[in-house]
Amino acid sequence: MTGTDLGMPAFPPFPEAAREAVHDEVLRANLRHATHTIRDKRARAVAELDDWDRLRAAGKAVKDHTLRNLDRYLLQLEAAVTAAGGTVHWAVDAAEANRIVTGLVLATGEREVVKVKSMATQEIGLNEALEAAGIAAYETDLAELIVQLGHDRPSHILVPAIHRNRGEIRDLFRTEMGRWGRPAPEDLGDDPRELAEAARLHLREKFLRAKVAVSGANFMVAETGTMVVLESEGNGRMCLTLPETLISVVGIEKVVPTFRDLEVFLQTLPRSSTAERMNPYTTMWTGTADGDGPTAFHLVLLDNGRTDTLADEVGRQALRCIRCSACLNVCPVYERAGGHAYGSVYPGPIGAVLSPQLRGTASPIDATLPYASTLCGACYEVCPVAIDIPEILVHLRERVVQGGPVTRDGVRVRIRPAHGHTAERAAMRAARLLLDRPGALRAGERLLSRARRLRPRRLPGPGRAWTDTRALPDVPAEPFRDWWARERKTPQT
Repeated sequence: MTGTDLGMPAFPPFPEAAREAVHDEVLRANLRHATHTIRDKRARAVAELDDWDRLRAAGKAVKDHTLRNLDRYLLQLEAAVTAAGGTVHWAVDAAEANRIVTGLVLATGEREVVKVKSMATQEIGLNEALEAAGIAAYETDLAELIVQLGHDRPSHILVPAIHRNRGEIRDLFRTEMGRWGRPAPEDLGDDPRELAEAARLHLREKFLRAKVAVSGANFMVAETGTMVVLESEGNGRMCLTLPETLISVVGIEKVVPTFRDLEVFLQTLPRSSTAERMNPYTTMWTGTADGDGPTAFHLVLLDNGRTDTLADEVGRQALRCIRCSACLNVCPVYERAGGHAYGSVYPGPIGAVLSPQLRGTASPIDATLPYASTLCGACYEVCPVAIDIPEILVHLRERVVQGGPVTRDGVRVRIRPAHGHTAERAAMRAARLLLDRPGALRAGERLLSRARRLRPRRLPGPGRAWTDTRALPDVPAEPFRDWWARERKTPQT
C-alpha cells in the first residue's frame, strides 16, 4: 500500500478542534436540534419491528461471513460485472483510484461530471483530483450541493450540511449558485420548499447535459454483479440513468454474497438512517443494457487501507458499517463538537474507529480520535450491524499508547509512542508499584484521609485537562479498609 487519503488536509488533534467547536453556539444549536430530531424518529421507526434484534444479528452475521471470505466474493463480483458488460478496476489506494477515474473521464472527451453522494469519492479527494485535470464535478445531493457551494466540508454521514441552518443555506444559494450554473431567485426565502425548488432547477440543467456520472454504492451483490444505491431525493436516479458513462467507486467491504442478503439491509438501513420504513429511491443496476441507461459502466474497487483493517481481529468489525449514521445521532461528543473536529470524511463514533485504521495512528488527529468518546456505549446499542465501537476505541487507544503497529508502503511498522501519553504511562507504573504493596497502599490511604482538607480543586500539570471540566471527588475521613476492619472486627492484611 502506498498510503491512504481521506480527502482532508492536515488537521489539528481532536481535542484542539473540539475545543474551538464547542464554543460555537450556532453550531451547537444546529447539531442539538438535528440530532435529537433524527434519533427520536429513528427510535420510533425501530420500535415498530418486533424482530429488530434478529435483523440486527442477521446483518452482523452476513457482514462477518463476507469479510471472512472477502477475496472469494470480490472475484465472484468481478466475474459477474464483467459478464454483464461492465469493466472492473482495482485501486490499492486513493492516488490509483483518482488516476483511474480521471483517465476514464478524459477518455470520453467530457470535462464535467455529475455525482451521486459518495463517501468513498470524498475519502479519496476525487473532486480535487478531477479539478486538477480540468474536469468540473457537480454534487447533486442537496446537502452535498450546499457543502460544495459553501466551499465547505461534510460534517455528518447522512446530513452533510447538518451544521448549516436555513438562513445560512439561503444566503449561500443567493451568492454562490450563479457561479456554478443557474442562479437562485433574487427573492429566495429560507422556507425549505423554496430552497429545494431552487436546487432542483439549478441541478436539472446539469442532469440533462451531463454525459458522465460518478457514484458510489451502498451494496454490491457478488452473485449477480448488481450495484445498489439508496437515496432520498431522486438525484441518484437521474445520475444513474441519464448519462452515457457511469463510473462507480466503491469500497471493497460493500460487497454482499447474494441478492437475498439485501432483504436484511433494505429494512435496517432506512430505519436507522432516515427513520423511514422503506427507502424512497432504491436504484439497482447490473452492467449495461442496450437502449437502457449508460452504455459504459466502470466499477472501481477501492482498498485504501481496508485490507490492513481486515487484518485486525478487533478492528475489522468497523468494516461492517453500512453508513446509516445512527451512532452520530446518539453520541454526546459528536453532538457538541460536530463533524469537522474529526478531521475526516467519516465523523462521529464510526469515524473515530475507522479513520485511524484506514490512515494509521501516526498523525496527531488520528492518534487522538480513539479518545473522542465517553465510552458510554450508546453507539453500539443503535448500530444495526452491532459494531462494538467502544471495544474498538479501547483497542486503538492501546495501539496509540504502545506506538503502533501501523502500515506504511505495505509494511507493518511501529511508530514512537505518542508524546502526550508519557505522563499516563508513568502514572500507571506508579499505581502498579503501590497496588503490589498492601502496606504502602494502606499507609497512603490513611495519609490522604488525614490531609483531605488540603485537597486541591484542580490537579497540576497534565492532570489539569481532567479537572478543567470535572470536580475531584471528596476524600473520605476514613479509608474503607479501616472502616471494614473496625465494623467486621477483622484484622487487616
